[in-house]
Amino acid sequence: MADKILIIGACGQIGTELTLKLREIHGAEAVVASDIREGAEELMQSGPFEILDATDEPGIRAVVKKYEINQVYLMAAMLSATAEKAPMKAWNLNMNSLFHILEMGKEGLIDKIFWPSSIAVFGPTTPKDQTPQITAMEPTTVYGISKQTGERWCEYFHRKFGVDVRSIRYPGIISYKTLPGGGTTDYAIEIFHEALKNKSYTSFLAKDAELPMMYMDDAIKATIDIMEAPSEKISIRSSYNLAAINFTPEVLAKEIQKHLKDFEISYEPDFRQQIAESWPSSIDDSQARSDWGWKHDYDLEKMTSTMLKGVGERLEKSTK
Repeated sequence: MADKILIIGACGQIGTELTLKLREIHGAEAVVASDIREGAEELMQSGPFEILDATDEPGIRAVVKKYEINQVYLMAAMLSATAEKAPMKAWNLNMNSLFHILEMGKEGLIDKIFWPSSIAVFGPTTPKDQTPQITAMEPTTVYGISKQTGERWCEYFHRKFGVDVRSIRYPGIISYKTLPGGGTTDYAIEIFHEALKNKSYTSFLAKDAELPMMYMDDAIKATIDIMEAPSEKISIRSSYNLAAINFTPEVLAKEIQKHLKDFEISYEPDFRQQIAESWPSSIDDSQARSDWGWKHDYDLEKMTSTMLKGVGERLEKSTK
């Protein structure tokens, strides 16, 4: 049977580009996008779309049956900085949405599930450099707590009920196509917009706040690669470490200055700095690389030039 895919949270930063890529691979009609609101024009016009609340179990079941869905990518979540302002709302969205999909997997309604975790599962007691796949995890944010709990439930549903659920711990994701959604790593997107518009940027993280990052195309590639891998290749059913590039705001600013000589950066760390300090500065993702052949394509130089070109073109269009 041909795959019929439902993406929940398709209008978000990753969801938008993931939907378009999956439609390119499987055909437009085979990939149903859904979110609580309508999204970008390109997403809406490229294939079927349903208004869907990720916590609405009857609504999700109805869409799964209507389109004969056999794979679900659950991308809906409240991210780190936003979740700190609404803890219970974030917990409800992040956890109940996962339970609904895992239950449908247990019942055999869905064959395969993708659920993203994050480097937010780690905490101040985690080794910061080359963070191992299996290590101490004492997250200090609502988002991190929900993701760590989700990892445990994913592993449980696989071990106990044979649910084919797959997950990766995303680092900070950088893209010019969709606006950031309230994460601690959002500075690495905002900086490009401000550099091109105003030639200056005030970072909400300190200049030496090193974090693991990844260009969006690599994140999409990893997501699709893990879902296409044979089940026997997936040895981790909680979530895989994933890595590509690590840098600080200062290092990123210097790379941008190679292209924009008059760009200046200043620093006014806010509450997000504390969150960043609890996360790793680099990640050991050797398990993903050996199990299902993960490999990233974008380094800092390639990512920076791609972002400046992409953001520049978007700003040019918006002023016409």
